[in-house]
Order: sequence, then C-alpha cells, then structure tokens
Amino acid sequence: MEACESRSRSREEVGELYRRPLLELVFEAARVHREHHDPRRVQCSTLLSIKTGACPEDCAYCAQSAHHGAELEREALLDPDTVEAEARRAKAAGADRFCMGAAWRGPREGRDFETVLEMVRRVKALGLEACATLGMLTEEQAAALAEAGLDYYNHNLDTSPEYYGKVITTRTYADRLETLARARAHGLKLCCGGILGMGESEDDRIGLLYELARQDPPPESVPINGLVPIPGTPLADAAPLPWDAWVRTVATARILMPRSVVRLSAGRESLSEEAQALCFLAGANSIFLGDRLLTTPNRERDSDAALFRRLGLEPIREAEAADVLEV
Repeated sequence: MEACESRSRSREEVGELYRRPLLELVFEAARVHREHHDPRRVQCSTLLSIKTGACPEDCAYCAQSAHHGAELEREALLDPDTVEAEARRAKAAGADRFCMGAAWRGPREGRDFETVLEMVRRVKALGLEACATLGMLTEEQAAALAEAGLDYYNHNLDTSPEYYGKVITTRTYADRLETLARARAHGLKLCCGGILGMGESEDDRIGLLYELARQDPPPESVPINGLVPIPGTPLADAAPLPWDAWVRTVATARILMPRSVVRLSAGRESLSEEAQALCFLAGANSIFLGDRLLTTPNRERDSDAALFRRLGLEPIREAEAADVLEV
C-alpha cells in the first residue's frame, strides 16, 4: 500500500505495518520521507510555559496537575514583554517556531485570554511561527487565536481511545477530538501526537497512530513524546521505554502521514545518539531546542548541534539563511 492511502487503512493494517521487521520498516519510512521532505533539514521549535501549575486536569504523567503531589513551583501567567524576550532568544538560537503552553483546562475568558492573544501577535511580529497549547477551546477562542495570527494549535491525543481513561479522567477522548475540529475549522494547523511509555500496550501505540492518521487531513505536526517519569505523579515508577518503540512509532507515523512533520519531543534526552540517528533516518524531522519542555528536561543545544554535525543535518532556519547567502 502506498503512503497516500493512509486514511483508508484499517487499524489491523496499521498494526501489520508497525510490526514489520524493524529494518524493513525503517527502510520504507526513509523512502517515504525522501519523497516528501529534504532529509537533511530539521524543523526546530522552542517551548515556553507561559502559565505553570495548578491545572485542574488529572493527567497521570503531568507535574502540573493540581491532583498530584509533584514538587513544582506554581507561576502566574507571564506578561507579553517576558514572552517576547524569550521568543527573541529562541529565534537567535535557531528556532523557527515558538510554542506557548498554559496549564489550563481551557483558556480563561477576559484579561488572561487577551494577554495570550497579545503574546501570539508579538511572536508573529518577530517572524516566527506561533504555536499554543492552552487546553480545550471554544469556537470563539479558536477564531480569536486564528485572527491573532496563531499558526499551530497543539492538543495531543496522548494514547489510544481504549487506554485514555487509564491516564486521564477529567476529560474524554471526544473532548480532545472536538477541540481539534474547532481549531481546524478556523484555519489553524494542528500539532497533535502522543506519549509513549505510560504503561500502554503495543496495540495502544498502534491505536494512537491509527487515530492520528485517520484525521482528515492528518495533523501537520506530529510530536512523539516519551514519558518523563516525575516524582509525585501516578506514573513516577513507569518502566523505561525501549528505544525500538520510539523508532517503530516514528517510522510508522512517517509512512501513515507522509507530509506531516514528525517531531522527537519530550523524553528525547533518554535516547542514545545512535537511536536518535535511526529515528531521523526513519522520518523524524523536527525537535525542540532548549533545556526545558514546560517542566521536563530536554537536551542541551550544544549536544544537539554536535549531533546534527555528525549526521549532516541542518536546522531549517540556518539552512534557509545559507540558501539566501548562496543566491
């Protein structure tokens, strides 16, 4: 089956794809990747927590939930000047997309939401793509974010529909899908992926990939996260995720969603450089820059730069600048 048939594949067919011999799967994913993307170029984002902690949701993986006992210093919503300064630093470090995350069930109407809209406008004025993850959206909020210039809305499915209730009970899978539909209806691109290593089965990973690929169109950006166990959360003692689960998920995502950007996201620092290299070969073409992702650690920029040099990869912003100079 060709990659363009992804939305018509059954869940069983997605499972057959995921379970192919690993090197065969990676080889096919690499072929698809090269058909639709420049394999040397990597999209680089930076993620900033604009409001930290005291979230009313009970996501079992998250230190920001008010339901858990994780040691986390709560922070009020940042001001636009601070966010603009962080966005300038991100751009100078090589990021082409700036992502803002708030620990809310959904945006608060009034001053807080107006402040977020101003943040979006300022990020766009810097020439960066703007992404936000603010929880569930109403129709009016999705429209306002689009009008402010937001490019991407992040709202992950996290896992399969069957396993979702074991991770989150304060909202449903249908709630997630409704917010994605509202964002899409108002012209926002979607950043939507999942988290591996939360105790789910292989079938659950297949179910997540099936649900992502059957969206019409699939998300433009697909973050693949690995759980970062945090003391005080229900998943603090989760077993480490095998490296080959990362590779299989990235490769299957690439084949199912050939035009999407597939991002190695949270938990990437647990992967060896060799495992990351295999993920890039299998179609990953996006990472987060910076030493923090909301409240979890990330790889340092210097180590990413060294890895990129070894693999012959270039951040998109730097590559585009080089193209301009050559012209």
